[in-house]
Amino acid sequence: MLPQPGLMFSLGSFILMIAVLVVVHEGGHFLAGRLFDTKVDAFAFGFGRELAGWTDRRGVRWRINLIPLGGYVKFTGDLNEASQTDPELLKLPPAERAQLFAFKPLWQKAIIVAAGPVINFAFAVMILAGFYMTLGHPTTPPVVAAVLENSAAASAGLREGDRIERVDGSEIDRFEDIVNLVVSGTGKPVRLDVLRGQERLAITVVPTMVETSDRFGNVIRHPRIGIARGAQVVETVGPLTALRYGVEDTGTIISSIGRTLKQIVMGERSLDELGGPVRSGQMTGQQASMGAASFIAFMAFFSVNLGFINLIPIPTLDGGHLLLYAVEAVRRRPLEERFQQWAFMSGFAAIMSLMVVLTWNDLSSVGVFKQLAGWLG
Repeated sequence: MLPQPGLMFSLGSFILMIAVLVVVHEGGHFLAGRLFDTKVDAFAFGFGRELAGWTDRRGVRWRINLIPLGGYVKFTGDLNEASQTDPELLKLPPAERAQLFAFKPLWQKAIIVAAGPVINFAFAVMILAGFYMTLGHPTTPPVVAAVLENSAAASAGLREGDRIERVDGSEIDRFEDIVNLVVSGTGKPVRLDVLRGQERLAITVVPTMVETSDRFGNVIRHPRIGIARGAQVVETVGPLTALRYGVEDTGTIISSIGRTLKQIVMGERSLDELGGPVRSGQMTGQQASMGAASFIAFMAFFSVNLGFINLIPIPTLDGGHLLLYAVEAVRRRPLEERFQQWAFMSGFAAIMSLMVVLTWNDLSSVGVFKQLAGWLG
């Protein structure tokens, strides 16, 4: 069991990771804006009062703000960080309006907004590709090396040497795909398409829910079917193959996140399984304590999460803006200002409510409430 890293170390690691990912995400918006000659007022790391900053020759104010948990690009003419448009802009002459985000063609605005999440995914791809080029690409054939006694797999009739070709219809290329699909499940029966010698079989396994602890003592509840993998093979790859593997593995992470959120929405998983800022900070510190490679790999995973969450169609998030642009494209005119304001306020309230719930879950998971109960008792 590894010792838990200190509070200041975890906090510092988390702030460092957020700083990098904010620059990456907002840099996507900024660069796409520059591509379409869009004027920018500010590029900010953090929210709240400005602690330090400078203005470049193009008039962009680069800010470091008080609360280091996010950031934003403020395009000229935006009323706020949510990019709501100042109605006074309509009084400007056409030549000045041409450089403002609010008056860009709809397709350009959509590209600028989507660039943030897209560059988060691209950042993760590049990190993973870099690992694979440097360390090789690890993979394990999807062959059952052993079946644990009294396990779900043994009860279902799986045997040593069986090659698993599909899990619930999803094609399998390596043992790691089996682990990802089973562990991210909810314990429901799993259909395995198996090749046994020359015979193809369909075997249904009912996973057993188990609790395991990671190296830091964090308890994880997940399904298990009870099969062991064989020897791992490390493949030496070049840049193009490494890039392909990076894209594939980033896609796998995206699918896993989407599947988990769907399970929560459908009531198949508890909302308690989602972590907020406290748990994220704890996990960041744990990964950073194991070395730079673990920290960078976790940053790639977190970058995918950040990109995915920002594409959720909730107003104030990038996905919410894209949804409103899609509606505008269909209607061939913007939604009424009153409706947009209501949508943004509702979206903000929803996000804040979710953050309160997740933070409550975090504090409970790290034992804060038990400690308080002990003090009060």
